[in-house]
Amino acid sequence: MTAIPTGIQKNRLISELTTFEIGGPARYFAEPDSLEKIKEYASWARQEHIPLYPIGGGSNILAGDNGFDGLLLRPNNQTADIILKTSTQAIVRAGAGLPWEDLIDLTIENGWAGLECLTGIPGRVGASPMQNIGAYGQEVSQTIHSIEALDINSGELNTISASECAFGYRTSIFKTAWRGRYIITAVLFRLTPNGQASLQYKELRNYFAQQATPPTLAEVRQAVLNIRSSKAMLHDLSDPNHRNAGSFFLNPIIEQQRTEELLKEYPQMPVYPARTGYCKLSAAWLIANSGLHNGFQQGRAKLSDKHVLCLVNAGNATAEEIMALAQTVQDMVQKKFAITLAAETNLLGI
Repeated sequence: MTAIPTGIQKNRLISELTTFEIGGPARYFAEPDSLEKIKEYASWARQEHIPLYPIGGGSNILAGDNGFDGLLLRPNNQTADIILKTSTQAIVRAGAGLPWEDLIDLTIENGWAGLECLTGIPGRVGASPMQNIGAYGQEVSQTIHSIEALDINSGELNTISASECAFGYRTSIFKTAWRGRYIITAVLFRLTPNGQASLQYKELRNYFAQQATPPTLAEVRQAVLNIRSSKAMLHDLSDPNHRNAGSFFLNPIIEQQRTEELLKEYPQMPVYPARTGYCKLSAAWLIANSGLHNGFQQGRAKLSDKHVLCLVNAGNATAEEIMALAQTVQDMVQKKFAITLAAETNLLGI
């Protein structure tokens, strides 16, 4: 083996790097703060045939108790540059390591619409396109102009247009056909100067129902933060529910015919539009109506006291315990509604 490059640590506990606070040691860990360092570490791992797994803020990962026998790479390049600014668009290039909320700060301060409803999502910029993060009526894919990414196999830096990313509900080509191929190093966002804040989500419309004037971007952002806080969906260390990865399950998308059958039996069931011939259901509603409840605990894993969609490490839980609770939730929903919930959280070493 060639010498380990300066800056690469050995046996770093993944539990220290994720919001679940779960996970054994990563054989190697690095946090490069420049493109040159990212290339260097990726090249070393390629030459030594060491598996490489990029992470962001660790807010959407459940890592196995045995850890990861490879290089865990967390880009820490935190630049944010305005590439173009006109009366109709602003293009911002953000480094993959930039904290997501710092980017939201920038857009709100400048009056650029497009990301205001995505506030309060923990993590970093580089992870946002992989998951096509979305909340309260917005998805990040609506604003992505292009992505700069390092090909792990070839070492080449590529610019990938938004149209190549195959964005879908909480997914992209980086999670499917290109899974494990790229390290995202920067994301370019196209935002709308002086744009109207998005009020697509019913809960937000209700929030401002008594306000006579259209809410500002800052007001909508604060409303989202308030709603998230009420559901313990902010990473607040003072909240006993904070050891989690946000929504653990995806909202299921099922055929319209099957939806209509369910509505006959459960007319109060929330239903949302999806692609032609399909409907999106609320995973939280399905869980809450399957016989489970806020605070349900199994071993040292539990459902959040404020939101059943959120699985929580109640204290020293193992990945095995979280997965056992997830299986219980899936079994209960399957038994009651004949619907299989899929995990939204990324599983590492499981």
